[in-house]
Amino acid sequence: MATIYKEFTVDAGIASAWDALRDFNAVHRRLAPGFVIECQPGEGSRTVTFANGMVAHELLVGIHEAAHRLSYTVVGGKASHHMASAQLFAEGENRTRFVWITDVMPDALEGYIAAMMTQGVEVMQRALGGAPEKPAG
Repeated sequence: MATIYKEFTVDAGIASAWDALRDFNAVHRRLAPGFVIECQPGEGSRTVTFANGMVAHELLVGIHEAAHRLSYTVVGGKASHHMASAQLFAEGENRTRFVWITDVMPDALEGYIAAMMTQGVEVMQRALGGAPEKPAG
């Protein structure tokens, strides 16, 4: 099983970042606009359409308010297993660290999922309040 780990910070307080993250059915408007272009709510689920045309059916596994953590799984599609979580950590009054982890099988999907997550990080960082950080060098 491949594990993909993405971490970034935003110039926003944890309350506003959490309000956007926990709004499961507004991912296309509040968290990742332009990366996710459509979201159809279901009963404890959503069907999301990405800008590249990929469609995924995601089941909400849980929302942990105190830990600022949301977890979901993708069902159907090419992955035999997909489990993801996103968790926020306060880094002072107006800065939040965002940790997004996805476990996926088969391992052959790692590169594709990692590339999509990299795109998602850039969009989420802008949407939540901070431009992507420039690499050193």
